[in-house]
Amino acid sequence: MLTNLIIYRIADSWSPDLQAVEAALAKSPFAECGATQERSAGWVPPRGEPHGPLAESVANQWVMRFMTEAKMLPASVLNRRVNEKAAHIEATEGRKPGKKEKKDLKDEAKLDLLPMAFTKQGAMWVWLDPQARTLVLDTGSQARADEVVSSLVEGLTGFALALVDTQTSAQAAMAHWLTTQESPAGFSIDRECELKAADESKAVVRYGRHPLDIAEVQQHIEHGKLPTRVAMTWDDRVSFVLTQGLQLRKVAMLDVVTESKDGDGGFDADVAITTGELSKLIPALIEALGGEGRTGVEQALPASLAASSEPAAHYEADGPDPIYQQAAGLVHQHLKPSISFLQRHLRIGYNRAARLLERMEKEGVVSAQDADGRRSVLPGQGHGVKAVGAPGLQAGDVPF
Repeated sequence: MLTNLIIYRIADSWSPDLQAVEAALAKSPFAECGATQERSAGWVPPRGEPHGPLAESVANQWVMRFMTEAKMLPASVLNRRVNEKAAHIEATEGRKPGKKEKKDLKDEAKLDLLPMAFTKQGAMWVWLDPQARTLVLDTGSQARADEVVSSLVEGLTGFALALVDTQTSAQAAMAHWLTTQESPAGFSIDRECELKAADESKAVVRYGRHPLDIAEVQQHIEHGKLPTRVAMTWDDRVSFVLTQGLQLRKVAMLDVVTESKDGDGGFDADVAITTGELSKLIPALIEALGGEGRTGVEQALPASLAASSEPAAHYEADGPDPIYQQAAGLVHQHLKPSISFLQRHLRIGYNRAARLLERMEKEGVVSAQDADGRRSVLPGQGHGVKAVGAPGLQAGDVPF
């Protein structure tokens, strides 16, 4: 369990209450897709037992499980059915369907095919540490993480959180470690990394099962190729791949950890061992990155953005957001209409970023969420939006 980690910090204003969490999850239980339902999502008992609790506490670590199910409807099959319907109209009525009618035909075809479509299920572990006030999601997809966080924020009164941020960015730290060939205390660098150029070439160099303490790696970094991921090991107990976005991928407990488990200890043992190790690794990694939290808004943002941004303390959730234009400009400029992108580059909380995206949807800047929870920037919607640079990015850089 827990092989890909996206880490959030829970606001101090929320008081952990397991019964309240259970009650909130019970309002959104998972149910399989209906005949014409394209997608379904909700909470399931983490032990896999029917009618079991939706939030389990093991060694005072809370574990939940979020399930999704989607109907698999290949585009080629759908298009073929639409063409059949269009051909029937042309043959019987002597006319070709227009653009709007074709859209209606596509909706009809989808309803016809959904009852026959195969389904695909996916599940995500959700770990909440009430003492450390961290929420950890077992996914490498920020869109899926946003869906789970939205469910929790909507269900739990006063629940607020933000992605963990550090004084030194993960990318800058990885570049330093590879250049100096010195890993932080308690960590070692393994034999895998990816370096990517920030210029228009977007050149990529990957090393797999290869020593990284070589001059070639240092030369690539000196020439502008920055690390996007590096494989590491913590305390000879846990291996993982650190990404530029401060996510952990391919997390694995090493033999010294797994050998301590007596046989098949079941759910409780897996949770206790996994969360026990990760609850030590996460703060150690944050410390290796200079500690939590970056500088204030005025220093973290470009002058053009900071000058017009009001401190969070003066922001009224029910009123117009003073940084909406800047947020919309970032989204339009970098084509990144996601909550996590706004959080990282504007240093704001989840709730505020979500409200900004909702307003962009209403004003036609971004699309509504699709079946996978993703949005897209709508074409030709940049008018009246102020394009600004994101903090720490230069022209041509790819935001992360």
